[in-house]
Amino acid sequence: MPVKKLKEFLDKEGVKYISIGHSTAFTAQQIAASAHIPGKELAKTVIVKINSKIAMAVLPASNKIDFDLLRDTVGADDVELASEQEFKDMFPECEVGAMPPFGNLYGMDVFVAEKLADDMEIAFNAGTHTELIKMSYIDFERLVKPIVIRFSAT
Repeated sequence: MPVKKLKEFLDKEGVKYISIGHSTAFTAQQIAASAHIPGKELAKTVIVKINSKIAMAVLPASNKIDFDLLRDTVGADDVELASEQEFKDMFPECEVGAMPPFGNLYGMDVFVAEKLADDMEIAFNAGTHTELIKMSYIDFERLVKPIVIRFSAT
């Protein structure tokens, strides 16, 4: 979902947000530094496979997924990182690795780390490696209806 479509969706839903442009960056920590946002406030979207089904795991940029904890928490037999080859065609409007955490729009489950759900606001990639969207977590939760669980570690 490119920036324009994402903004149209948020506007249609009456969501207040700000757009933050930054120099090209690819890792979550680079993006946080480039946009002058603390890593714990930047939501990174990681594509995972849970029992071979593609899903989104959304967590603070400064954290890492604890795959064992995620597997145990969701009661799965297998949880692993999805390869870019496995998901790149699922988000044709987005640059690979810059998908916004709106898996609901792509028919996939979205798991959000408890630590992120504690934030008043979250910022996330808007489909490109040069722009973020910052909005209230409450609006994000209302639109996405994520499954909030503990699966990340610093």
